[in-house]
Amino acid sequence: MGLLDRAGWLTYQMAMASGLAVAAPFLLLRRGAHYGQTLPGRLGLRRPERPFPHGALWIHAVSVGEVAVAATLARELPEDLPLLVTTVTPTGQERARVAFLDGASPNPRAVDYLPFDLGPTLHGFLDHYRPGGLILVEGDYWPLLLREAGRRNIPVAVINGRMGNTSARRLRRFPALSRRLFFAPVGAFGVQTPEDRRRLRAAGAEDRRIRVTGNLKYDSPAPPQNEALESFVSQLAAGRRVWVAGSTMPDEEEQVLAAYRRAGGGDRALLILAPRHPERWEPVARLIAEQGFVSTRRSSTGADQPPHRPVEVLLLDTLGELAALYATADTAFIGGTLVPTGGHNPLEPAAFGIPTIVGPSMENFADMARRFEEAGAWRQVADAEELARAWVDWTANPDLARQVGERGRELRRANRGAVRRSIELLAPLLEQVRGTAESPAP
Repeated sequence: MGLLDRAGWLTYQMAMASGLAVAAPFLLLRRGAHYGQTLPGRLGLRRPERPFPHGALWIHAVSVGEVAVAATLARELPEDLPLLVTTVTPTGQERARVAFLDGASPNPRAVDYLPFDLGPTLHGFLDHYRPGGLILVEGDYWPLLLREAGRRNIPVAVINGRMGNTSARRLRRFPALSRRLFFAPVGAFGVQTPEDRRRLRAAGAEDRRIRVTGNLKYDSPAPPQNEALESFVSQLAAGRRVWVAGSTMPDEEEQVLAAYRRAGGGDRALLILAPRHPERWEPVARLIAEQGFVSTRRSSTGADQPPHRPVEVLLLDTLGELAALYATADTAFIGGTLVPTGGHNPLEPAAFGIPTIVGPSMENFADMARRFEEAGAWRQVADAEELARAWVDWTANPDLARQVGERGRELRRANRGAVRRSIELLAPLLEQVRGTAESPAP
């Protein structure tokens, strides 16, 4: 490595460390202890004490959505491969522990946080685990991580890759630099759509390494139903309809509650409100109270002991229950869509054939949104007033709502196949990992 090259990497790490030092107080104030718990892992201060075999297959999944994709892929991986799964967010970490550690598995598994892209933390992580191959779910390209993977002969691949228009526009200003820092160390890219391929190529990735494999989220199995949870919701609803608003974002709960009131409120339905991020449970609980709704929190009641009062709003303040909760719904509203955040995945309610409503912001799921719109598999609304109208219309015409839900279920079924194509793409990497993986230490 030349002197200028070393100076460039040192400058990058100094900038990264300075940025973290400046941003940390604001992030901790905004996100609180919820994100503070990630710091020991991301700083390399805490590693699992149990010996873990070297040469494992490492899957990196940023948060909850990527972990679900990783779990779908893992079902089709060879059973004799040790697996290491990393996340960035605490909700992703929680979901990964449930998905990968809570069941019996013939191969060793570990879940950890991705270290910050700094030499000391990254080297310690790689020295501890010595992975045999790395799969990035949807992307999350870190220059130093990719450089170190290349130096250590760790093959890298991307699955379920996507490239947003904003990211592509920024990267294609310097395609040679982008290619070197982000794309050259990656041996294969499996992307969701032809548009993702075009953008990735324009940003600097080699076309011969990119293959359109489809969206693995269509291959995810339907969430297992939770009978105790369904019974609890049924008792709480007491014969009323159940409207679920899932993964809502800041400034969106006010609109959802306004639409609920306009549509008839507690006289017509039980509203289940599920904020996207746990650190927002308390402020949303205060908002519900300020709005004058009779409410309860999922965490404050037992599954078989609903409160003996007419509840209008149930605040879902637990992790891991939203997907199964959609099975209880008469309609589902997908949050992050009435505010400009890019949207969230509508396939979880579609798995149960639940008629689904979204707002105008679905930029992060543009291809999926196009398919749902063309199939008439959801209803898209512009604002809270239209959300209220959709609830009223589907309450008056449940057969129409049921047809929309069934079209969503069929669309989900018709677009499967990405997992098979992804496994084919990963075949050379998996073969290399199988040749280097060790047995766990006794």
